[in-house]
Amino acid sequence: MTEILKKEGNKVFFNIELDAETIDSAEKTVYNQNKGKFSLPGFRKGKVPRKMIELTYGPDVFFEDAINLILQDKYDEAIEELGLEVVAHPNININEEYEKGKPVLLEIDVEVKPEIVLGDYSKIELEDVVYEVTEELVNSELEQARAMAARVVNVDDRAVQDGDLVNINYAGEIDGVPFDGGTAENFDLKIGSGQFIAGFEEQLVGKEKGEHVEVVVTFPEDYHGEDVAGKEAHFHVDINNISYEELPELDDEFVKDISEFATLEEYKNSVKSNLELQMGERSDKEKRDKVVEAVVEAAEFDLPEAMVDSQVNFELNNFAYTLQAQGIDFNQYMELTGGSLESLKDHFRPNSTKNLRSQLVLEAIGEAEKIEVTDEELDAEIERTADLYNPETDEERKDIVDSLKENAENIREGLKEKNTIDFLMSKAIFK
Repeated sequence: MTEILKKEGNKVFFNIELDAETIDSAEKTVYNQNKGKFSLPGFRKGKVPRKMIELTYGPDVFFEDAINLILQDKYDEAIEELGLEVVAHPNININEEYEKGKPVLLEIDVEVKPEIVLGDYSKIELEDVVYEVTEELVNSELEQARAMAARVVNVDDRAVQDGDLVNINYAGEIDGVPFDGGTAENFDLKIGSGQFIAGFEEQLVGKEKGEHVEVVVTFPEDYHGEDVAGKEAHFHVDINNISYEELPELDDEFVKDISEFATLEEYKNSVKSNLELQMGERSDKEKRDKVVEAVVEAAEFDLPEAMVDSQVNFELNNFAYTLQAQGIDFNQYMELTGGSLESLKDHFRPNSTKNLRSQLVLEAIGEAEKIEVTDEELDAEIERTADLYNPETDEERKDIVDSLKENAENIREGLKEKNTIDFLMSKAIFK
């Protein structure tokens, strides 16, 4: 029978004893697997007796491989018997020199999932989160709709003004030498956008189509390109074209062109309703986040570094998959950004730690409150998720549902977490 000898924080210590007969049997198996590698005078290769090999190379020649052969099953049995949720590979030591024909005691220590001491979540009092849909916000949405429907008008009879869109060719030099990123052709630049170095756009105001302009600017001292930071640059600029955006009138005719509504008032009411829905969802999400933060803050436990490292790697892999989906190679991304793998891991670590703490506390509350997910809830979530893929045929939808069912346990865990937060929200009071 295996027993826990002691605990230190999230580390558990226990022993596994391997009897001599088991070790001898494993050594025999290792010998049979490897005897073809041995050659000794007087014996054909692969025919050297085990005892001769042990006399030549030492009695423990097969010992380490034998221990590895035995250990995985014995270790798994011990972990199950002790009811441990391990989060890292174990450290294993043999407490004394191996003596053939005698049992071996393995001393093992391993990091386990932390024990969570939950705070009082029976009544959670928090500041309310309310987002008001103001007239100003509605008008801003309307102006965005106008901007999206703007008509570009070319200008031939006046000079460049603030707000114009100019198409330019430019070539920059520092001390008479071109520099990387300082040249472009047919570049569209909106005057006043602040897209270029301070002073560049202003020097184009008042110039006309077809005119050549000499622009002189100084790069900021803290500019991201160290080779040009703080230096004066001369740009040779040709103005190819001048245009501006003409906004449509905000009236019933405009509304008919961009929507299914007949009047501006109807469209405005629809915009307001959509904003109220968005703000309600935003408010609800922030309230749920606040509740989770409150119960996590009230809980007491230490996170094993091994769990944090694992979570960081998980989120790093997700990031790499996201880049890949966008057609960006991870290694190329690292080269372009000039970052290192360690710096990227450091970037993910705070958020990974926060997510992991939230996950563990919600799991502990879910277990304490016996929160479950019904098969009906699971089936409904699978169907809802399948709809998000917009399957075009019944057969395609069935394939998606079947794939989701293979991931049913992960989906169930996600629903359990949602149900746990729902439970906590029922205990929360927002003032």
